[in-house]
Amino acid sequence: MVKVGGSLGEEMDRACADIRRLAAAGTEVVVVHGGGAEADRLAGELGRTTRYLTAPDGRRSRYTDAAALDALTMAMLGRVKPALITALTAAGVRAVGLSGADGGLVAARRTRPARVRVDGQERVVRDDLSGRIGAVDPHLLLTLLDGGYVPVVSPPALDPEAGLLNVDADRLAAQLAVALRADWLVILSNVPGLLRDPGDPASLVAEVPVGQLPHYASLAGGRMKVKLRSAGEAYLAGVGQVVLADGRHPSPVLAAQAGAGTTFVKGAP
Repeated sequence: MVKVGGSLGEEMDRACADIRRLAAAGTEVVVVHGGGAEADRLAGELGRTTRYLTAPDGRRSRYTDAAALDALTMAMLGRVKPALITALTAAGVRAVGLSGADGGLVAARRTRPARVRVDGQERVVRDDLSGRIGAVDPHLLLTLLDGGYVPVVSPPALDPEAGLLNVDADRLAAQLAVALRADWLVILSNVPGLLRDPGDPASLVAEVPVGQLPHYASLAGGRMKVKLRSAGEAYLAGVGQVVLADGRHPSPVLAAQAGAGTTFVKGAP
């Protein structure tokens, strides 16, 4: 399982080359991608403002009202995914694009109304169309893998009652890896891994004992906190090797498998 960030840009070609090498060697690979930056860009082109919710505990998330979900879906499925499929195909990979809503792959539950801060004001938000993953049915992915294809998956997911929902792509990758009983989960981004000092690449945390996950989560901020928790939960759920790695590396996936980045290991609190 390889999670690529939607903001990797031209460096995506390097990840695609590694995926081709893995697939050519007979390794079954599933790719998950995000696309928040492209969704923000598209929203700006449409004259829409990207807004965020801040929970009482300080967690910040995208405010996904109907207009934001529309932009997010168009960006993920209409821009990021076609570009990634094109890059993988050019690298010689038989890639198939999917969303969590396809084939009953991912069922989500809509987030309940909550009191949060929006634009500096506290209020109860009732129209947020985001959710948490409730269940994963890997049958479609297994069918494609058996046929020699590389599935490329992204949000949104589907709530049978609420319809399409935005779900976190890192959590999506983690839960797909668990459902597939994956040997590896590599989460790529534009940093070397978990850093003790976000401004110092040399402060990389090479290993995170899962028993100390809350401590290490306190070192992370922003998106890295979500990546860390998602990765740790996947490791605890049985994914064999889990790594947070640098997508800017010349060979990012293979480097992660060779030990680059932040690796999760067993360890007591």
